[in-house]
Amino acid sequence: MRKTFVRYLFIAVLLIALAAALHYVHYLIFHDPHHIFIYLLGDVAFLPLEVLFVAIVVERLLAHQEHKSLIKKLNMLVGTFFGELGTRLLGELTKGLANADDIRPYLNVRSDWRAADYKRSLARVRTFGYEFDQRKLDLGSLRDLLTERRNLLLMLLANPNLLEHERFTDLLWAVFHLMEELSARESLSGLPETDLKHLGGDVRRVYSMLTSEWLYYCRHLQRRYPYIFSIIVRTHPLQETPNATVR
Repeated sequence: MRKTFVRYLFIAVLLIALAAALHYVHYLIFHDPHHIFIYLLGDVAFLPLEVLFVAIVVERLLAHQEHKSLIKKLNMLVGTFFGELGTRLLGELTKGLANADDIRPYLNVRSDWRAADYKRSLARVRTFGYEFDQRKLDLGSLRDLLTERRNLLLMLLANPNLLEHERFTDLLWAVFHLMEELSARESLSGLPETDLKHLGGDVRRVYSMLTSEWLYYCRHLQRRYPYIFSIIVRTHPLQETPNATVR
């Protein structure tokens, strides 16, 4: 901190000395201090406007470009999550959803979806009452899936860019917590009803967050990366017959 201050102070003194030297050279050549002070006063008078321009206009333009760059990085992180874990996790959890048929049409993203379809689906998944039957879930397989992606979750959570994406960060923490709950049990068979109910609450938390992020993710791909969106539409597990073959 002190080194930075000293460096800036040195630069400021150097620039002031350079300005004084140039004015002195001007005086030696033209011997006209009257015009020197006229232009000096004029420059000082415009200084507040120059500061206003730099501080507001230029800074806002730079902030806008920085925000666009940050959003792009965040979308890359979200894409990594769904490519490596999220899409498959969505399919695995849907198997244990007792009322899956009621919500599946809102998650079965298709190539002909428009902004209104995403808006309608987002509104529905946020208010939907998810009812899980824990006995329909393969908790062992779910645990294996999450533990295999443990390093991925840690890598994503450690990324400082996620500080700007609270909704996605909350999802990652929920998934990480579910992984810890499943890994903490020596056996996932013969669990008492109370424990199954507790795990059901963790599953419900993950699924309710995951569905919203899934829709945001698909909408982003459809707008910016239609070639990636194309294979997502053909292979995602929320349709009856996923098939990568183009028909």
